[in-house]
Amino acid sequence: VQLQACGGGLVQAGGSLRLSCAASGRTFRSSTMGWFRQAPGKEREFISVIRWSDGRIYYADSVKGRFTISRDNDKNTVYLQMNSLKPEDTAVYYCAKYSSGSYYYITSYEYWGRGTQVTVSS
Repeated sequence: VQLQACGGGLVQAGGSLRLSCAASGRTFRSSTMGWFRQAPGKEREFISVIRWSDGRIYYADSVKGRFTISRDNDKNTVYLQMNSLKPEDTAVYYCAKYSSGSYYYITSYEYWGRGTQVTVSS
């Protein structure tokens, strides 16, 4: 499985961006997919996950109400719509394919895409 995230960029506070993560392979439809981010000097942190089985979604408290995860199985793509961006959202954003365990831990994900940089200016 290969994952490729894109859509990052520089945006002013209050602005929006939509990240995309395209996945190779025929197993995407049955893959639970997550988004994480890592700010400079900080650990990689959970942002959101969307389950393949029932579409159930979870968000980190820090992005709840501002970010929306979605997926298009026909396009093998998972999205992260980010609204009302804040300077503290500045980070490299990663998509990942879930394997097992807690959705909130990076060790629960078996494949990772190359990150895409999001920079929010104040």
